[in-house]
Amino acid sequence: MRKSDFHYDLPPALVAQHPAAIRTGSRLLHLRAGNDAVADLRFADLPQLLRPGDLLVLNDTRVVPARLWGRKETGGRIELLIERVLGENRALAQVRASKTPSAVQRLDLEGGIVARVERRVGEFFELAFDIDIPLHEALERVGHIPLPPYIDRADEPADRERYQTVYARNPGAVAAPTAGLHFDRAMLERLAKIGIECAYVTLHVGAGTFQPLRGEAIEQQRLHAERVQVAAATCDAVNRARAEGRRIVVVGTTVVRALESAGTSGELVSFDGETDIFIYPGYRFRMVDALITNFHLPESSLLMLVCAFGGSERVLAAYRHAVSSCYRFYSYGDAMLLERNA
Repeated sequence: MRKSDFHYDLPPALVAQHPAAIRTGSRLLHLRAGNDAVADLRFADLPQLLRPGDLLVLNDTRVVPARLWGRKETGGRIELLIERVLGENRALAQVRASKTPSAVQRLDLEGGIVARVERRVGEFFELAFDIDIPLHEALERVGHIPLPPYIDRADEPADRERYQTVYARNPGAVAAPTAGLHFDRAMLERLAKIGIECAYVTLHVGAGTFQPLRGEAIEQQRLHAERVQVAAATCDAVNRARAEGRRIVVVGTTVVRALESAGTSGELVSFDGETDIFIYPGYRFRMVDALITNFHLPESSLLMLVCAFGGSERVLAAYRHAVSSCYRFYSYGDAMLLERNA
C-alpha cells in the first residue's frame, strides 16, 4: 500500500478560509451503510440521520492559543508553536527560524515574554519561560490561535471562539478536533431530546497532525504520539451501548483513535497515556459504527483512517463527488457522515 493510493485533486479555491456563518450551516455528505450512494444534505439534517439510543462520542479537548512570534537575541525573526505545556514555565515547541536556535539562546516573544532554549527533542525544542504567571495563563493573554497552515491568513479575534468546539473544556490541543466545530448547543439539545446519549474522550491534538507522511510505503510510517484520556464513565457508556446493540457514533478521527487505542481487548477500558496508533485500510475496527468527520488532506494519515473505515474506493469516490459539487474542505469546511458497512 502506497501513500499515492490516497491522492485526490483539490482546487485551492475549495479550501475553506473562514467558518460557515453559523456552526450548523455547513453541508453534510452522507455515505449510507450497505451501498455506495451519497446524499447531499445540510449538517442541520443530522438529527434525522441518527437513531434514538445512538451513543455520540465527542472529543472535549480545548485549543490553546499556542502560537507566538518574536526574535532571537541575534535579531532573527522566529515563530513558536507550543506542542505541549510541560509545567508552569516549561514547554515543548516547534521553533521556525531562518537558522536553528542553539541551546541557552534567548528568545524575546510577544507581550514581553522571554524564553530560553534548553535542548532539542527530535523535531521540537524544550523551552524554559521567564514569566511570573503559569504558562497557560500567559498564552491565553498573548498567544495566537494556531490556525492550520492551509488557512492562508492571520488569526482573527473570531477564531478564538470558532476554532473551538462549544463543549471544549480540557486545554491542551494545538489543533481543533474539527468535526466537532459543526455542533452548537441547540443541536446538542435537539439530539438529547430524541434520545441521543453523549460521552466524551480527551485527545490533545498535536502540531504533528499537519506533518506529511515521509516515504511512499504506508506500512513503514510512524505517527506522532498524542495525549489521550478515556474516563471510566465513557467506558461504561460505550460498553453498555455495545452490549445493548446500540450504535457508537463518533465525532472526528481523534475520537476513533482514542477509542480504538483504549479498546484493543474488545472492551473499552480506562486509558490515560500516549497513543501513536496508525489506522489504514485493513484495520479491523472494534469500537465504532458511524463516523462524522471533515474532509482531509490528500495522502494524509487521517484520510487513510477514513478510507479504512468506509472503504477506499467508496470514500475516494465520495471525495471526488465533493470536489465536483464544490464542498468546502479541511478544518473550517463541510462534513461527512459515514456509516460502516457490516
